Amino acid sequence: MNAAVQRVFEAKPAVREAVGLLIGLVGPSSSGKTFSALRIASGIQRVVGGEIDVIDTENGRALYYADRFKFNHIRFGAPFSPLDYLEAIRYSAKRGAKTILVDSMSHEHEGPGGVLEWHQVETERLAKQWRVPESKAQLAAWAAPKAARRRLINEILQLNVNLVLTFRAKEKIKVVKGKDPVELGWQPICGDEFMYEMVLQCLLKPGSAGAPSWTSDKDAERAIMKKPTQFAAMFDEKNPAQLSEDIGAALAQWAVGGERLAPDLDDLIAAYAKCDTEGDFQSLEGRRRSVWNNSMPPGYKSRIKEASDSARTRTAAPAAQAPKDAQSWCDTLSGQTTVEGLEDAWADCRDQFDGSPPLDCDAAYTFRKEQLETESA
Repeated sequence: MNAAVQRVFEAKPAVREAVGLLIGLVGPSSSGKTFSALRIASGIQRVVGGEIDVIDTENGRALYYADRFKFNHIRFGAPFSPLDYLEAIRYSAKRGAKTILVDSMSHEHEGPGGVLEWHQVETERLAKQWRVPESKAQLAAWAAPKAARRRLINEILQLNVNLVLTFRAKEKIKVVKGKDPVELGWQPICGDEFMYEMVLQCLLKPGSAGAPSWTSDKDAERAIMKKPTQFAAMFDEKNPAQLSEDIGAALAQWAVGGERLAPDLDDLIAAYAKCDTEGDFQSLEGRRRSVWNNSMPPGYKSRIKEASDSARTRTAAPAAQAPKDAQSWCDTLSGQTTVEGLEDAWADCRDQFDGSPPLDCDAAYTFRKEQLETESA
């Protein structure tokens, strides 16, 4: 072995740096996971600004709360391999979302195309290739799905975003030979690897309405409750309160570096995230201009600019469409597939030409209407 190259190390004073949050909510149906996750995400948004993306594997369940929270919805169906999850999360991060909610991550483990199904397919493939019983191939068959999961976790840890992940849970027991089964309590449906990486992990039991449990008589349940010292003051173990926007904001404030260095600027960033009209946006731009040349804590100018750019895109009036010419209207009218659609298109055509459309358009409308009425007779 060659002699080691001399390495140079340097010690510097430790300084808190901004980090992304990785929060896990574990619970069965009716525990309040989705609603609580949206409340936390909205609180995070107050501090970091930007948009919230919800990656929804639950057949649109997040849309139940679309009238209560402001977010972008991404419907995500099977297959649910780790790499499919990674692509969905990458998509949100690339489009600029600052907070990403995945509801839920459990499909990555046991859903169609998830790790368990992938392992079974690999087991069958290797057993056939090696001409051995499936029991002899099971261990080796974990290599590909486990590597994909590790890649998913490694990459999301490097993303400069805040992630709120929900996990389904079910009650489990451990069978011990010669002894009574051991009750494990509520356990997440996921790979153990995820539990190790969470900054905060909450267990929501049935009927908890989003109030996490921090005590249990079961070791396995206590093992999935993760509340580091820096977050202890946010939660009352004896009187658990519902997860809320205030808790989300407090978590985000810790993540960006601790105390609020510039409350007025934090409020401006949060206001950008909430505004949804051109008038509100212009008012916020006036506030931004009044402070833009002032001294700001590190990172604030880029955060305010990102919040402003996102709000500008969201509130911009759609570009006016160029009026159609007579031939374009003829094509539009001829392409209608229902009488209702045809009548709507004809009304728009008449409006553009102030009630006197060209004869070619009139003929196209009349001919297409006769065709549709004949087809439906």
